[in-house]
Amino acid sequence: MKTEEFNYYLPEELIANYPLEDRSASRLMVYENQLEHKNFFEVKNYFKEGDILVLNETSVIPARLYGKKQTGGMIEIFLERILEGNKILVQIGSSRSPKVDSTLIVNDKELRVEGRQGAFYILKLDNEPLDFFNSYGHVPLPPYIKRPDEEIDKSRYATIYENKELQDSVAAPTAGLHFTAELLEAIKNKGVEVLKVNLSVGAGTFQPVKAEDIKDHKIHSEYAHVTSEVVNKILQAKAKGKKVTAVGTTVTRALESAFHKRTPGDFKGYTELYITPGFSFQAVDRLITNFHLPKSSLLMLVAAFVGMKEMKDLYNHAVENQYRFLSYGDAMMINKKNV
Repeated sequence: MKTEEFNYYLPEELIANYPLEDRSASRLMVYENQLEHKNFFEVKNYFKEGDILVLNETSVIPARLYGKKQTGGMIEIFLERILEGNKILVQIGSSRSPKVDSTLIVNDKELRVEGRQGAFYILKLDNEPLDFFNSYGHVPLPPYIKRPDEEIDKSRYATIYENKELQDSVAAPTAGLHFTAELLEAIKNKGVEVLKVNLSVGAGTFQPVKAEDIKDHKIHSEYAHVTSEVVNKILQAKAKGKKVTAVGTTVTRALESAFHKRTPGDFKGYTELYITPGFSFQAVDRLITNFHLPKSSLLMLVAAFVGMKEMKDLYNHAVENQYRFLSYGDAMMINKKNV
């Protein structure tokens, strides 16, 4: 399939630059048997006893640093991954690329450029990397939010159910940003079991597909952990005809990776699962997700899930009805298309 088939016109004014005051006040486009326009807090009405809701409990690292080279030139550092031995894999934005063996300075602390890995740099720190980023880092707002991070982003570019012990993502699992504690409690009170997985969201989630044909795109890898208990509970629910709802593309990628590998014990490791039209979903019956960028792998996942024509119709409908797009925007809930 041609990548251009996943293009659509996204007016800049529909990109949400700030979150709404109330998380669950976002709009929700529901496409099950028919198209409906709801508020997100009404999502609870679509769950039945015995259904399963799956969340990504990852926590976001303050992954953006500002500093300078020894020559004085300003730089921006964006974390891709923490490596072993106080080393980090990063993207660096600067007028001129820093040289290997040079020193970068962030808040009077020195970071040594140890090498290159493709488009990335390997830096060596004197401190434990996570401590360093928590001390000096900024909230890693996506590139399409054209403003510096602010105090509000520390709480709102994070889910209310994040596990601080799993601080391993450089982007938020944004479908989860709509949930409040009260909404989750209301869903649980209907007899729905809420399960959690972990997928470490990488910067590659924002990477556009540049290949002319989608099959030629190299998908980014992300670390995922799905316990055998989660897999077994999903299998039991599906055997009883209950629905499994994934909150976000990250949960979908984690669950489908686990179900397609189906190894004994937990699924734990890096996944390069690339979900495009024609993919056979084994775990997820229903998906809650935000509205994604044109020509992105996330949009391809949505098309694989709901159908190509349906995806295009839903996105055109969202633009016409002034839905708010991307990380701080509104959401949709869609059923898996029966093939």
